[in-house]
Amino acid sequence: MSHPDPRPLQARAPGSPLAGRLGVPGDKSISHRALMFGALAVGTTEISGLLEGEDVLRTAAAMRALGAEVERVGPGAWRVSGRGVGGLVEPADVLDMGNSGTAARLLLGLLAGHPVFATMTGDASLRKRPMKRVTEPLSATGAAFWTREGGRLPLAIRGAADPLPIDYTLPVASAQVKSACLLAGLCAPGTTRVVEREPTRDHTENMLRHFGATVSVEDTAQGRLVTLEGQPELVAAPVLVPGDPSSAAFPIVSALLVPGSRVVVENIGLNPLRTGLITTLREMGAALRVENERVAGGEPVGDLVAEYTELTGVTVPPGRAPSMIDEYPVLAVAAAAARGVTRMTGLAELRVKESDRLAATFALLAANGVKATIEGDDLIVEGTAGAIPGGGTVETHMDHRIAMSALVMGLAARAPVTADDAAFIDTSFPGFATLMNGLAGTEAMAAP
Repeated sequence: MSHPDPRPLQARAPGSPLAGRLGVPGDKSISHRALMFGALAVGTTEISGLLEGEDVLRTAAAMRALGAEVERVGPGAWRVSGRGVGGLVEPADVLDMGNSGTAARLLLGLLAGHPVFATMTGDASLRKRPMKRVTEPLSATGAAFWTREGGRLPLAIRGAADPLPIDYTLPVASAQVKSACLLAGLCAPGTTRVVEREPTRDHTENMLRHFGATVSVEDTAQGRLVTLEGQPELVAAPVLVPGDPSSAAFPIVSALLVPGSRVVVENIGLNPLRTGLITTLREMGAALRVENERVAGGEPVGDLVAEYTELTGVTVPPGRAPSMIDEYPVLAVAAAAARGVTRMTGLAELRVKESDRLAATFALLAANGVKATIEGDDLIVEGTAGAIPGGGTVETHMDHRIAMSALVMGLAARAPVTADDAAFIDTSFPGFATLMNGLAGTEAMAAP
């Protein structure tokens, strides 16, 4: 499955430590939601620090197509004039969500509660991803869906004229499914209830409160119960988007693996449901600390300081997966450099990401001389104690996180590592290679 014009990129050991302070792009999850809630709010929402990657720009375009006024007023600075809950209009054309599973699934929740007809598609990767996990619970609102086999895009939706509230228990831990149900519930009278057996990232709940909705969370025998009072008046509120912890993972792991390095990543979101990687790296012995902790837009934020450390293998429990689901590929790179064996357990959800991320991560390791095995839904990595052979070309499968993980490995390996296509990095981390070269003080990442 190839992209029309692949852009290979190669990374090599920089020969000197990585050093410096940097900011990473805004949190992708929060950026998507800021645009969507701004479109549903009454008044004008000012957003700063928005991630201007392709995925988020697709959400901005979709909100425009649904009748909100969305304008960029400067780098990362956006203004959204909303239409109020239930006020979105029918789009005149197909909504193309590009590569973004988050945008597609959350948008289906929004549309389900509005009496509109819409069609949605995405790129080749997104058209392979399962949407049934959201269309099934959303059908309870009264919305109707027509999809390709297996519930895949392109699809058509007719939103409910009189939406009903949802009462749903998530079969798999998924913040996207939970969020889609809550977004649909905004337009329905009464109470929408979602139960999740394992807590997933709660940006939707935090931002709903920030815009004035009544959301409560309680632990029950069945799991974490999230309750939303329907048909609230959402009121425009400023949103300061923190740096994305999933993007911060790449410079942080690079600093831990390149001898002598010290890197500070500023203004990172530290939501406890997103910091599984930090917890895991600390268990591996990483010199990783947080400075300047504060709260912005309802989210905890701080600066992360990472220094070179000889890491040790650990077992990562399955319950941690939802808080670091996007970070396993780069954790596998850290595990490859560590001393001893790292076992990552309960990774079934990785099989349905932008690529089969479990298989792609295994292939990334194998291509570069690192011994690994997959047992069921577990990935076992035999560490090289800082002697990753490298020298391989990694198939990225149109997956930005596999591409960046391969390049991080190249910085720490004995021979250069090539990502067969780095074009997709721009979906989440525009300017990644330039920024990393700045820390290295040399062209450590360049076209082969």
